Amino acid sequence: MSAGAAGAVAAAAAAEQARKEQEEMTPYTPQDLNENWEFKILRCVTGRFRDPIWLNGILQEEARAGWTMIEKFDDSRVRLKRPAKARVNDAALGFDPYRTWVGMSQWRYTGLILAAVIALIAGIAAAAATFALLVDAGHR
Repeated sequence: MSAGAAGAVAAAAAAEQARKEQEEMTPYTPQDLNENWEFKILRCVTGRFRDPIWLNGILQEEARAGWTMIEKFDDSRVRLKRPAKARVNDAALGFDPYRTWVGMSQWRYTGLILAAVIALIAGIAAAAATFALLVDAGHR
């Protein structure tokens, strides 16, 4: 198996583990479900939930849609709930009340990492080529 395939398998396993963890960490009680609550997990790919000021700003925006934080899993995930009746105001919010990601999208983040890796490889290749030219010039 190639390194890329092994990395993909590892990433898929980590995603599955995170999904199971989220389901098992705080199960919903029958009372939660019978009282007509909606739940969601809000994610941030860069881990910015560690910054209390940024997290508070996101939670204030979510509160406009009726969402309140139940718990913070880690610096990348928080669980929210709201009464289902809060849906009536969704059209006037100016953002998707059912969004599950905030901050930089995971695709943009992945693109930035790939661009950095490609730039690093190109820089190493350029340095190696320059070194080879210098060594070759020294042998003449």
